Amino acid sequence: MSNCFLSVTFLNMKENAKIHQPPLFVGDDLALDFVNSAFGVGAAHQECFVDDAAVVAWLKLAGAVPADVDACPEGLLTLALQLRENARSLVNAAKQGTPADATVLNYVLEAGRASEALAWDSESQSFKMVKQRPQETAVSFLEPVAQALTRLLTDTPLDLVRQCEAHDCTLMFHDKTKSHRRRWCSMALCGNRMKVAAFRSRQKSE
Repeated sequence: MSNCFLSVTFLNMKENAKIHQPPLFVGDDLALDFVNSAFGVGAAHQECFVDDAAVVAWLKLAGAVPADVDACPEGLLTLALQLRENARSLVNAAKQGTPADATVLNYVLEAGRASEALAWDSESQSFKMVKQRPQETAVSFLEPVAQALTRLLTDTPLDLVRQCEAHDCTLMFHDKTKSHRRRWCSMALCGNRMKVAAFRSRQKSE
């Protein structure tokens, strides 16, 4: 394992980093989980991406890159933050039916995609088209996220892409429930506490 990962965990990254818990994968979609890598408001704000290694660790947890990848591309943090901001603006714009600049997303899609080449397959004794994995660069690491964002924006009913209804929660999710009545990022994080708060409010008013 490279030195890039030796001192990195999500519970203890940097003394001045506002990270107190692992990333929250509640979006039911890779692109939304990527947007959710920064969440919370005010003093409760949490940032999962504090350096290149933290982004790699997140991508591994999300299943976007293989767990055995031993690389930490330079510039990954900068590009990840740019892509995340672009992703957030694109999702919000799409939900509102307004245009938005997709320059960063399109750059990652184009520069990070795998190439195809004709190669001889000795087992079948024939030529085949094979995909060649791009070099382990920042853009190639983020290409799966860009692909997920593209699918979200083009294939997903955007009325089912929602933000948690808790007043102090910024987490987004794809509502895949049968009733499509999901209100919270999760019951454990916000659902239960909002229900308790509503119950206490009703008691005070009686």
